[in-house]
Amino acid sequence: MNLTLKVWRQKNSSDKGHFETYQVKDISSEMSFLEMFDVLNEQLIKEGKEPIAFDHDCREGICGMCSMYINGRPHGPWHANTTCQLHMRAYKDGDTIVVEPWRANAFPVIKDLVVDRNAFDRIVQAGGFISVNTGNAVDANALPIEKHKADESFAAAACIGCGACVAACKNSSAMLFMSAKVSHLALLPQGDPERKNRVLNMVAQMDKENFGSCTFTQACEAVCPKEIKVTNISRLNGEYLNAAFTEQ
Repeated sequence: MNLTLKVWRQKNSSDKGHFETYQVKDISSEMSFLEMFDVLNEQLIKEGKEPIAFDHDCREGICGMCSMYINGRPHGPWHANTTCQLHMRAYKDGDTIVVEPWRANAFPVIKDLVVDRNAFDRIVQAGGFISVNTGNAVDANALPIEKHKADESFAAAACIGCGACVAACKNSSAMLFMSAKVSHLALLPQGDPERKNRVLNMVAQMDKENFGSCTFTQACEAVCPKEIKVTNISRLNGEYLNAAFTEQ
């Protein structure tokens, strides 16, 4: 298939940036979206032009780096899908595809389609961990956990920190991401010792990072590639209120 691509080009965080239009031809429907970008970049290199910068690593829907805003939706049109898992059979011959980076003050553009998501790392560093004895591993059933809590914790832990929730939110809120990180530890007994400090420190760090407020429109859940539920945000709010009123 032959496609028209309108891609955001930006030299650095201080550059104003602009869209450039490219034509790509003979694209296989079985290519992934990133493979199609590989073809485009090879074309640009042959023409003596600078290739488009974009993030990628595992290309298996695990790392969360393939952050592209495609035709107005993070990660493209497929539900519960990362950009690297999106295949060109989602499009038809002659289509025009608009590709942009995440748009959020907390995610400044580094170059082209690459954004700085270190704000997420700093939130996790503020409290998204547990203090444990790092000696010999204990038996798996040494600490019984109710199945429904284990299942909910596992579902929250599936968050890959891609930032699609922030990109989709009209306020650029990071509440879905942070609620997943808080929930998966708050639901387990291993996370109980730091439970109150964790949520207070992580919320404080989130505020420092210039993310917007959550107005619960649920756009975040709609685009999350790992289907993280907004019920985690409710749990986060409960954890925060409990900590704020009881922590000394």
